Amino acid sequence: QVQLVESGGGSVQAGGSLRLSCAASGYTTTNRCMAWFRQAPGKEREGVAFIFGDRSQTYADSVKGRFTISKDNAKNTLYLQMNSLKPEDTAMYYCAAKILCYYSQYNYWGQGTQVTVSS
Repeated sequence: QVQLVESGGGSVQAGGSLRLSCAASGYTTTNRCMAWFRQAPGKEREGVAFIFGDRSQTYADSVKGRFTISKDNAKNTLYLQMNSLKPEDTAMYYCAAKILCYYSQYNYWGQGTQVTVSS
C-alpha cells in the first residue's frame, strides 16, 4: 500500500522560508515522477513544482526562482524548499506521485500540509 505523508507546513511571515517533506512508503522515489500541488480556499488545485525522474524539474511561473523541488532517494522522500514566501502562497500543499512517468495523471496523493504566510 502506497502512502505519501507530508510534513513541514506552518505559519510564517512574508519573506520567510519553509521546507516541506513528503515521506513515501510502499513506493520507491528513484527515477519516478513526483510533484507538489497546492490549493487555496475557493481556488482550484494548481501544480507548483514537478520533478521528472531524478534530474529534470519544472515550476509554475508564480514560484519560479523561489521554490526548489528535490528528492532524497535514500530516504524515499520528496522535498519542497520554499523561500521568499508571499501571502499568496498560503494554501494546503500536497505531494503526488505517478506509477509511471508517462501516465497523464498522478496516481498517489498525500493528505496535505497547511502553509500560511502572513503579511
